Amino acid sequence: MMANEKQKVKRMLQGVVLSNKADKTIVVLVERKVKHSVTGKYVKRSSGVHVHDESGLCKEGDIVQIAESRPISRTKSWILVKVVSRNGVLSK
Repeated sequence: MMANEKQKVKRMLQGVVLSNKADKTIVVLVERKVKHSVTGKYVKRSSGVHVHDESGLCKEGDIVQIAESRPISRTKSWILVKVVSRNGVLSK
């Protein structure tokens, strides 16, 4: 194996933009399903993640794809990869 082949795989997530009020920062709601320890049923869990949006092109309701990165600030460790859809309408 060469050194350049052994790159760390970044975590990629998809979510909905909740807020874009801050400068170069958006808050993205990311949902996941976890198995309940007692009942065994799958339960939805969600969390709000602060994401770095350099160009400021996201609006509330957009579906976006984000990737984990180095810490940018105290709360931001994710960056915007692409906008999957605008306000629920899939883009091409």
